Amino acid sequence: MSIEKFSGKTVLVTGSCGTVGAELVRQLAEIPDTRIVCIDNNETELFFQQEQYRKSGRVSCHLADVRDFESLMLRMQDVEIVLHAAALKHVGLCEDSPAQAIQTNIEGTQNVINAALNNGVERMIYTSTDKAVNPTNVMGTSKLMGERLVTAASESRGNHQTVFASTRFGNVLGSRGSVVPLFQRQIANGGPITLTDREMTRFIMTLSEAAKLVLDSVWLASGGEVMVTKMPVARIEDIATSLRRIIGRESIEIVEIGAKPGEKMYEELMNDEEVRRTFESGEFFVILSAFADASAEQYKYLHGQPRPDRPYNSSHEPAMNAAEVEEYFRARAAEIDI
Repeated sequence: MSIEKFSGKTVLVTGSCGTVGAELVRQLAEIPDTRIVCIDNNETELFFQQEQYRKSGRVSCHLADVRDFESLMLRMQDVEIVLHAAALKHVGLCEDSPAQAIQTNIEGTQNVINAALNNGVERMIYTSTDKAVNPTNVMGTSKLMGERLVTAASESRGNHQTVFASTRFGNVLGSRGSVVPLFQRQIANGGPITLTDREMTRFIMTLSEAAKLVLDSVWLASGGEVMVTKMPVARIEDIATSLRRIIGRESIEIVEIGAKPGEKMYEELMNDEEVRRTFESGEFFVILSAFADASAEQYKYLHGQPRPDRPYNSSHEPAMNAAEVEEYFRARAAEIDI
């Protein structure tokens, strides 16, 4: 990561108390001379975040909701970089209350875009999810719309200089929506561990890895791209088996309960249609807008880069075997808190 590029910058993080947002704040706070503006609608967690960073003198925390455009306008004054991590992310709850997902994930994202434009922000990065690819549920559909709004903002920004882009990644281990804390609770309670399907596969990465890649994407983007992070693949059953062994409760039963509404058997980070406008760049696949001219000067960092020959899908990529999954988790046990 080009840490020196953040030095002296003012960075606003929406959803700063969420799993990814809080890690973004933590990593940014380690960079000298960076000022961080945190906004969240979770009053209690925001209070604790404020206390955590009070001594730094460089982190300010504000109670605000991305649904409230005026509060975004106020807090985005003098901000140079916006990392938009606020979202409703639980598939089942969004399925039950789709209007809420629309207001936060779609209308809220448009509010962030408009506030960034009106305040002359230099760069805005939207954090998306694998569920935005060929979505089968409300949450994924709302996140896809967020991506499209960000791309549209880049295409139609007029005389504004703001760089808009998205970053898309899969399952963040240990996050609130991850299977890992669920499996840990089930093991602690004596089981059983419940799986929707033993053959289900997921892309996996740790929280620190996810946040680092978001910060890297800030400086890679030139406008309108969706940055897809490259990730290892694991079977859900191997994750459960590994956790059971690491915790020392191998006798706990693993049972299948069937797929939940809107749940996929695999994760997709790039679909068939996107392959033809995608390039590889280091740890990323970079998907250009359907309207973008790949030969343009702004995309010169992609010129001559390799092109993928298939969608990036956890059912297409080789999965780690059970021993590799266990090794992966043991090496990251402290970070994942197992």
